[in-house]
Amino acid sequence: MSSIAQSGDLKNRIIFTILILAIYRFGTFVPLPGIDPEQLKIMMEGNQKGLLGMFNVFAGGAVSRMAIFALGIMPYISSAIIVQLLTGVSDYFKSLKSQGEIGRKKITQITRYGTVLLATVQGYGLSVGLEASSGLVINPGIFFKISTVTTIVAGTVFLMWLGEQITQRGIGNGISLIIFSGIVAEIPRALVTTFELGRTGAISTVMIIFIFILLIGTIMFVVFMERALRKILINYPKRQMGNKMYGGESSHLPLKINTAGVIPAIFASALLLLPVTMSNFNFSSNDTVTSFASYFTQGQPLYMLLYAAGIIFFTFFYTSITFNPNETAENLRKYGGFVPGIRPGESTAIYIDQILTKLTTIGALYLTLVCLMPEFLISKYPIPFYLGGASILIVVVVAIDTVTQIQTRLMSAQYEQLIKKTKFGR
Repeated sequence: MSSIAQSGDLKNRIIFTILILAIYRFGTFVPLPGIDPEQLKIMMEGNQKGLLGMFNVFAGGAVSRMAIFALGIMPYISSAIIVQLLTGVSDYFKSLKSQGEIGRKKITQITRYGTVLLATVQGYGLSVGLEASSGLVINPGIFFKISTVTTIVAGTVFLMWLGEQITQRGIGNGISLIIFSGIVAEIPRALVTTFELGRTGAISTVMIIFIFILLIGTIMFVVFMERALRKILINYPKRQMGNKMYGGESSHLPLKINTAGVIPAIFASALLLLPVTMSNFNFSSNDTVTSFASYFTQGQPLYMLLYAAGIIFFTFFYTSITFNPNETAENLRKYGGFVPGIRPGESTAIYIDQILTKLTTIGALYLTLVCLMPEFLISKYPIPFYLGGASILIVVVVAIDTVTQIQTRLMSAQYEQLIKKTKFGR
């Protein structure tokens, strides 16, 4: 009965997740009030590069349609970045983190407030930028600004709530799955666009074949790196209790090459988008804005440098807050485990930290390579953003993590069933 209940629970979670993602996709097609669709189409056709194109990817195509989810989940991610950075430098946030569940709830609440604040600022910037685009807004003025800001903030908060519901009641990480679903939904259109470019002669047939070989190779490389582990041998001493010997087993401490997962790519993209989110919406004659935005297009040295630096920084930062070598070494010492040739305690912590640093360095270089390599092709050829490195990385990693969670729940149900059969002799 337990196995059946577990199976039913998993099925309900999967269905719930699909329904939530369907609601999200529906919202990406609900336009903001007061926007001329024809002018919007003209504006977007000529401005798919740079941060505007990247932002459209993370918003699941909502930017190109100027939908109520135009900001996507990025304000929440930006707020989470700020809070996590403060956790590393602020005594107040450090104390909250040490309070366990109560502190975690307070941090989550602060992140939500930050999301509303950022969404309000970005929503106002969006309304100003839209009004600056000639003919795009049907009735510009204070009423349009208020309605746009209200709609955008409500859409962002609702999207944040949907992500939390998936995490609590569904399968996988809600925020990652929302970004994942937006990218996956737009990939078929990106493929059609690429083939159309080949048909019209904008891209040669040889280049299209090369792009798809590179795409498949990148996917295989990402899967390999995400599954790769460095196993540290852990021994447990033998203990005699009465006439029997216990212990003496060997185990492994698995360390992933990429402990941070897809978070660094998302965070780095969010930081690039945050300061100039609205700059590409303002197509006025402002030379300063135009010049500033030009540095954030594919192939530009500043764009590539900031993107790579952001990925490397967040790889090390996120790894440091999710894996503590000192805590791991202390837990091993408590349970009698030790690394052969290494003294328990501080020496073990230093040893694990050294290995983790090397793995994190490899992981950071791997993420940087995957995210930046396709960007050079996108800068030279009119390839859709959805076939970029960050998009591929997010899709593959989130898919692997979600499947892993499903497998874990299935194995847990089977294990419980096996234990009961053994216990009752059935």
